[in-house]
Parts: sequence; C-alpha cells; structure tokens
Amino acid sequence: MPVIAIVGAGPGLGAAVARRFGREGFSIALISRDQSKLDAMAAELEASGVTARGFAADVLAPAELEDALARAAAELGPITALQYSPLPSRDYLKPVLDLTPELALEALSFSALGLIHAVRAVLPAMRQAGEGSILLINGGTSVKARAGFAGTSVAFPAESAYGEMLHDALDSEGVRVKQLVIPGGIPQLQLDNGIDDVADRIWGLHAEDGPFRTMLIPLEDGRE
Repeated sequence: MPVIAIVGAGPGLGAAVARRFGREGFSIALISRDQSKLDAMAAELEASGVTARGFAADVLAPAELEDALARAAAELGPITALQYSPLPSRDYLKPVLDLTPELALEALSFSALGLIHAVRAVLPAMRQAGEGSILLINGGTSVKARAGFAGTSVAFPAESAYGEMLHDALDSEGVRVKQLVIPGGIPQLQLDNGIDDVADRIWGLHAEDGPFRTMLIPLEDGRE
C-alpha cells in the first residue's frame, strides 16, 4: 500500500490532503509536534476507513524528524509521497528591519534544512523503487519577497531552490519533485470547494508529470 507522509499535518490542509490521498488507497503518516492532536486526526481518518498514524516531531529538531519518518516507514511501509508543509511561525512574518540573524537562521532551519533532512530520510527508498513524489507547499514569498514577511522571504526561496534542483536531478528517475505556491490564506482565496480544491491540486502534482512550480492562483491575486 502506498504511503504519504505529511510533515506539518494539521486540521486544515493536512487533513484535506490526507482524506484525498486516502481515497486513492494511501496510508497516511501524520507528522507535527503534538501527538495528541495527531492521534485525534488519525482516529478520524481511521473511522472513515483510511489507515493513518501520527508521529510527533519538530522540524527544528532534525533527529526527531528523521526518527518520525523512519518509524512511519517501519510501521506503514516505505514512503511513496512526502508533503513538506509545516506552518511558519508568526515570528517569521515580521518586518525586515526587525529580522535578526538568529531569527533568519531559525526560519532557514524550519523551511530549507528541515526539508533537506526529510528528503534524505525518504529519498533512498523512492529511488530504489523508481517512483515517488516530494511536494513542497509554500506561500507567495517563495517567489516574491515582501518586506513585511522577512523570515519567509529569506527562507522560502532557499527551500524552493533546493526543491527545484531536486526536480532537475531526479527527473529521469521517476521521482517527481513539485512545489505548490499558495499566495494567501486559503479561506480568502474564494475557491469553489475551498480547501478540498487545494488537496485535489496536490494530488494532481503527485500523480502527473509537469513543471516544478505550480501557482494555485496568480500571485497578483493573492496577499502573501
């Protein structure tokens, strides 16, 4: 059975993606910091017939993240798809004149280095299988810096650069690396089916060939 690991799983987009992939026969590994919330999410999915487990980890603690992914693979099977979508701290949305080196380093560790650790944990099995997907979910500052969102304006482009390089390097190996840019809060984007439309788009990124970057909506129509 294929497995998706959702890093940054929460009751919004993470849960919607879990439901969408679950309908396609995937088992779900939910990863975030709060085990009790993960257990509640997993129980809801299990009640609907989807195999799901929660594995607590902080993306700022690389050993925790790698261990969670290893436990997920041991319990559910090799990771077929990795979604990296942890929600940035509000501290990363401060104005550029308030950005300290320490905060910039933390934002980079959260977005770029966390992704690198996660990828290195799951990629060997994907390459051996000759298939898989790595899905990055980012805000608009991944493609256009904003002075009022300094931390993500520094960190998201670094995450994006790593992802794009992976896309090019793995293009011939059957491992898709894709980025979905969501320029603004999903409830404000007035999508016909709300967050389920975003989950459908993420499923398409996993299932179909295509370019590295996809914009959910044009950047000028969003807010961040």
